[in-house]
Amino acid sequence: MFQVEIIEKCKQNNRAAQLQIYNQYCDGMYAVAMRFVKDSMEAEDIVQEAFIKAFAKLHQYKAEVTFGAWLKRIVINKSIDLLKSKKQHLLQLEEVHLKVVDDNDDNWFVEDTITLDEVKEAIKKLPEKYKYVVMLYLVEGYDHQEISEILSISEVASRTQLSRGKVKLKELLTLTSNGTTRY
Repeated sequence: MFQVEIIEKCKQNNRAAQLQIYNQYCDGMYAVAMRFVKDSMEAEDIVQEAFIKAFAKLHQYKAEVTFGAWLKRIVINKSIDLLKSKKQHLLQLEEVHLKVVDDNDDNWFVEDTITLDEVKEAIKKLPEKYKYVVMLYLVEGYDHQEISEILSISEVASRTQLSRGKVKLKELLTLTSNGTTRY
């Protein structure tokens, strides 16, 4: 069955179609939630709530993006809402002090010996004001406009926090590659 047909059946509250969509996307959405909340029970709750919201708001889905991308945005928003509600607030920089940072940083590289797990561990150690922007940009692939909408910050703040986060991440990874710190 084509994706469009399944979505249409979901709009009509067809439980079999909803189960098919759920089975298709639940593992991927769980992985997205886990990257943010780091707790399996909370990630499962987020995924369940995201599907409930997606099915309830399916009439708003316009197929301008894939259903998976639309659902992923819901999961990320739910994850961030949970983190905010747990007093793990995102720190916002004073926009008056921000400067525009160039995205095309060709000098940003790390040693070939650095593993993906070491990069993920280093991202976890970033200050929260940088961590979410770095995750959304480098891991999830969002652009600055999307990040600004998700985190309720300006695009300038997103660019600046990404730039500063990448500098901090590189410092952490340089320590790792020099053998000073291993995760």
